[in-house]
Amino acid sequence: MKASLITGASSGIGEAFARRLAAEKHNLFLVARSEDKLRSLCAELTKKHNIDAKYLAIDLTSENADSVVFQETEKRGIEINWLINNAGFGSMGDFAVLDLEREAEMIELNVLALVKLTHRFLGPMRERRSGTIINVSSGASFQPIPFFATYAATKAFVTSFTEAIAEENRPFGIRILALCPGTTETGFFEASQINDPIKVKGVQTPEQVVDAALRALSSGKTKVVSGWVNYLVASAVNILPNSLITRVVAKPLRKRYQNAEARTK
Repeated sequence: MKASLITGASSGIGEAFARRLAAEKHNLFLVARSEDKLRSLCAELTKKHNIDAKYLAIDLTSENADSVVFQETEKRGIEINWLINNAGFGSMGDFAVLDLEREAEMIELNVLALVKLTHRFLGPMRERRSGTIINVSSGASFQPIPFFATYAATKAFVTSFTEAIAEENRPFGIRILALCPGTTETGFFEASQINDPIKVKGVQTPEQVVDAALRALSSGKTKVVSGWVNYLVASAVNILPNSLITRVVAKPLRKRYQNAEARTK
């Protein structure tokens, strides 16, 4: 059975991908930590669209998680023809006082889990000379962002890595896309334990982000920034030096995070 594997599929952009692809008659293999949400979503999509939707509840930062996911698809006879690496989280604050273990866990999920899963499923796609990979990056990937430092850096890796392997695998007929959404109406900030997120314009729905991704794939693109506001902000890095961008961004956030930290001491 051919199927699309989506990580972080229990909510937000991952769930929107699952609903859209199910409507387009993709069979699904959904991965996330919440077994209850995955079970409910699979049952709903199977009944509504007459597809086969299976799931695996797993923490992708756990030891050998990528191997467990791959072996589970092999055991169930599932051929992954679409891989959507969506799972991830962020943090905001003064890096020096953020929890180190959580920062390291973010790198594990946003970077290492994505790289490992991409490597696992890319080999079989090459053998078949077909496949699609979407790595969900962020509009934050285009410049260093003070007080959002680790998250922006992980997403900078995702964008760079994805564009590079997209070219490597072009001769094999594999479509690979870096999807770079801006702020989206999801549970991202809650899941990331960010209590006071930055308020920005141009907030999109998960469905709008998925639309942008699928249009970009159809156009043969290897990177897309969803939303015009996000595109304009991302394009600014081609004009302005990082030293200026970081100072402008840091000014309001320093008042929020470093001053708040000083008041608690």
